[in-house]
Parts: sequence; C-alpha cells; structure tokens
Amino acid sequence: MIGKALQPEITALIEARDFATLRDVLVDWEPEDVAELLSELADHDRAFVFRFLPHRLALETFENLEPDRQQELLKAMGREEVAAILNEMAPDDRTALLEELPGPVVKELLMRLTPEERAVAQTLLGYPENTIGRKMTPDYVAVRKEWSMREVLDHIRTRAESAETLTYLYVVDDRGILVDDIRINQVLVAPLEGRVAALMNETFVSLPVTADQETAAAEFKKYNREALPVVDSAGHLVGIVTADDVLDIAEEEATEDIQKFGGMQALEDPYLEVPLGSMIRKRAGWLVVLMIGEMLTASAMGAYEHEIARAVVLALFVPLIISSGGNSGSQAATLVIRALAVGEFSLGGWWKVLRREILTGLALGGILGVIGFARIGAWSLFSDDYGAHWPLVGIAVGLSLAGVVLLGTLAGSMLPFVLKRLGADPAASSAPFVATIVDVMGLLLYFSIAALVLRGTLL
Repeated sequence: MIGKALQPEITALIEARDFATLRDVLVDWEPEDVAELLSELADHDRAFVFRFLPHRLALETFENLEPDRQQELLKAMGREEVAAILNEMAPDDRTALLEELPGPVVKELLMRLTPEERAVAQTLLGYPENTIGRKMTPDYVAVRKEWSMREVLDHIRTRAESAETLTYLYVVDDRGILVDDIRINQVLVAPLEGRVAALMNETFVSLPVTADQETAAAEFKKYNREALPVVDSAGHLVGIVTADDVLDIAEEEATEDIQKFGGMQALEDPYLEVPLGSMIRKRAGWLVVLMIGEMLTASAMGAYEHEIARAVVLALFVPLIISSGGNSGSQAATLVIRALAVGEFSLGGWWKVLRREILTGLALGGILGVIGFARIGAWSLFSDDYGAHWPLVGIAVGLSLAGVVLLGTLAGSMLPFVLKRLGADPAASSAPFVATIVDVMGLLLYFSIAALVLRGTLL
C-alpha cells in the first residue's frame, strides 16, 4: 500500500513539523491511502496531518475512516471544522458515524448541520436499525419520462457533483413514484430530442426502505448492480444504496456469523478495541452453556460405569468417538449455515439436505468405521492391549464410528433449519454447540452398541 511504503518519509515530515511539504506529498494520494495512513498515526499526529489536507481530500479521507477514528478527529477539531465536515459528508456515511455516537452527542452534532442536512440526517436515523434505510443516500439523479435527452443532460450537469453515482438514472412520475430506471449509457447515445419514455421498459428492481441489510446484499448479488433504488411503502423513491455500502454490510454480517459460529456473542467493535469486561461477558455466556452441556457427557459415562469397569478398553476409544461425531457435525453445520446465508436453498429445501446428508453421513461413517476397525486389528498383531476379543472390540468401535458420524452429520445439518424456522440466527448452531450435543448422544450410542456386541464376552 502507498501509505505503508512511504511511512518513514511521512514520519520524518511529521517529526520535523514540515506540514507544507507533507501537504504537497499527500495531495496526490487517494483518499483510501490517506485514511490508512491516518489510522496508523498516533492520535495527536493524526489531527495535525488531517488539518493540513486540502478540503476535498480531507472530506473524502474522513469518509473512509473507521467510526472510532472519525470520533477522535471530531473531538480534536473546532466547532466550525466539525460543522463543515458533517454538512459535506455523504448522508449514508454521516448516518454510519452518528449511529455509533451517544444520544447527547448526536443531538449536539445535528444542531451544527444546516436545516436541509439536518432534515436528511434525522430522516435516515429515523429508520429502524439494520434496515436499508440507514444505509441509503438521497443523493441520486431522478428524471421524468416526458423529458428530452437535452433536458436530462442539463439536469445531470446540475446534479452530478452531489450525486452518489451516475450509472443509473431513476424515472419518477409527478408524485415521486419510481416507474423505471435507465442506464446513463442509454442517454449518452440517444438523440438529443429523443424522450426518456422511449428508453423505458418499466422493468426495474428496487428495495423497500424497511428491508433488512442482508436482503439488500442478496439482491445486489442476484442482479449484479452498482446501485439499487430504495422506495417507501407507496413506491416513492426515497434514496439509493450503492455497492460499496453493501460490501460493508456483507463484511459485517460475515464477521458476525463467524464469531457466533465460534461459540460466542458477536463483537460490535474491532477485537483490540473491545473492553476487556465486554469481551469476557460475550465469551463467558456460551462457555458456561457449553460446559453445562458437557456435564451431560460425564452423566452419560456414569450411566455405563459398570460396563467401563468390566471392560476398561472401552474407555480408550471415548475421545475418538466423540471427536469424530463432533467433527462431522461441525462440517455439516458449516456447509448448511453458509448455504442458507448465500441463498443456495431455503427452509423448504430441508428434505433435500437431509437426504443428501444421510448418504454423506453413511459414506463418511463407513470410511471412519473401517479405518477404526483396521487400526485395532493392526495394533493387535503386535500388542495384547485389546485382549483376545479384539475383533469384537473392533466391530463395536467401527459400528459406533459409523453411527456417531451419521448422527453428527444429521444434527449439524438440521439444527440450522430448526433455528431459522424458530426465527433465530442459524449461526447460533455453532460448532461447539453441535459438538456438545453430539458428544452426549454419541457416548450413549457407543456404549449401547458395545453392550450389544460384547455381551457374553467382556460384558
């Protein structure tokens, strides 16, 4: 990255307080690279460097900073500087910043906005959290179907600087209801006296303003669009959402799912910025639940204490049995949760998944069962660890491995469907949770099979 490559030079200029030269160096940088540089600097240096950036570069750099870095800069700036930045920020970026701040601070910052920008900010903040209304921007170009291409181009010239994107133009009627969208390249090649209506096919895709953010990400992927219009319940065009915002949504959702799947509550902030107390609370809850679940494993083994006392060899394979079941369950849960998240199938597809996982579980269980039996047989050629009845021990272990792998596969694949049907997040069926369930059920299966196979010999 440019910022990292020139870090020594930048550091030298900052230490020398040569901000005039620093400004000349940074003026040719991309805002994303300047934002990366500022994030790496100490707090006091970050504020100094930011103040010396050209106005437009400073604004675009600020929009590319993480919310916590933005907050630090706001604290370091004067009232007029803060007002200038907030009034010129893209509405969606400003909303992302404001929703991270405490209520009293948001109220104070809103008062520094112009009446027009304050109305925009309050409207966006008024939508429920995690809906697409929080991510949209009202900076788009809308046209009327009766306009000529000459009128459209004149209108674009007046709106281009403030528009978020010009890839699409949005056609609205006299009530502001969205009736179509057209690509800018259609306008550029059309005759100047041609009408917008001639380019319309009245086929378009839009998002409800109350749609959740995951739905928006799925729609962008489905239609491969750079931007999508957002409408209210009556069909009025109220804003647009762009691909860069959806990428942020996708990253946030993926991070949240991964953290939940690891057996903990999702973090709201970057790892190193989460307070220690909050980190402990978010991780302790699931650990306690899982520990209580694992206590059932001890109870299951206690129920077969007599069998274990008579055939101690059975205890040797307990880790093998429970780990194999847990691993197969974690594999299945991971695959199904991800497939549900990206829309590869819906809840109605549970039967297809079940059928597929039964066949997969039988095959995988058979493979591990054969390997388990072969391992016991090979070891018995050189050792008496498994006694004279090692073939029966091998059969018991092999059948148990086949059964527990099938059990784990079914539990891991079906639990996400159950949780989603109940309205919960499928990611909550985390790998540790599935493993805990399969541990208990796997032990019961293992000792039941062993009791049946070894009856009259070791038992």
